[in-house]
Amino acid sequence: MAVAAITTSSPLIAFAAAPGLAIAFWRNALAVGVLTPLAIVRRRAELRALAGPYRRQLIFCVLSGVALAAHFGTWVPSIKLTSVAASTALVCTQPVWQGLIALGQGRRLPWVTWAGIGMAVAGAAAATGADLGVSGRAVLGDLMAIAGGVCAAAYTALGERARTTLSTTVYTTVCYGVCALVLLVVCLAAGTPLGGYPASTWLAILGLVAGAQLLGHTMFNFALRRVSATTVSILILLEVPGSALLAWAWLGQAPPAATVPGVLLIVAGVTVVVLGGARAGRRTVALTTSTGAEV
Repeated sequence: MAVAAITTSSPLIAFAAAPGLAIAFWRNALAVGVLTPLAIVRRRAELRALAGPYRRQLIFCVLSGVALAAHFGTWVPSIKLTSVAASTALVCTQPVWQGLIALGQGRRLPWVTWAGIGMAVAGAAAATGADLGVSGRAVLGDLMAIAGGVCAAAYTALGERARTTLSTTVYTTVCYGVCALVLLVVCLAAGTPLGGYPASTWLAILGLVAGAQLLGHTMFNFALRRVSATTVSILILLEVPGSALLAWAWLGQAPPAATVPGVLLIVAGVTVVVLGGARAGRRTVALTTSTGAEV
């Protein structure tokens, strides 16, 4: 259900007759409008704790919201510049950048993870290089989608720190709220119109809020309590072919043939990164358990 929800995201953005930054703002602002009453009713004590014992978690929530704004602010406009298939595949390189963030934090990456990173980077280069023959606009969209993947990795890393004690409801309310505020400032500074759209565009934005933003993310959080993060990460990759097929069937946006090999290589590389990281994690847990038993 979550994969089906997020698969509609890119085609809806491409369909909506509104600037990408405005779509990103409304997607988060309307989601906050839904989550805030729920947080006040069910998590009032936790919200009050943000000003006291949970002050550190609040800082990570704010930083995570800024990173999420950077993610949406680069990726959503990219869909207006390049194909849905290329944009979705490039932003889904997030686990690759997540691995490099872990490397920067002093963790060692197994060789299989490096192999996957190499495959994904080669795929991104191939897809972007193929778009050179299309237009400079498409290449700009590709680069913005890659930036969106990097920012998504930062958002996840910061959110992980905040989620150590905060509930999903409180975390997403604060994070989406900060994200919406940052995007609002950017939209106003850039003179991006926030209204005057046709009814079909507002329906597309509401579809984004109800589907990808609330239902998709909520179902993934629900699933993570019952299945491994590796399984969820692999399933999220189904968004790449799903979005491409939906854009093809609904919008008539067939992915350029030259970009298809690069897109497939990206998906294969990210899969290797996720599986390699999971295998390394299991080995670490096994070694720790063995060492603890000996002690």
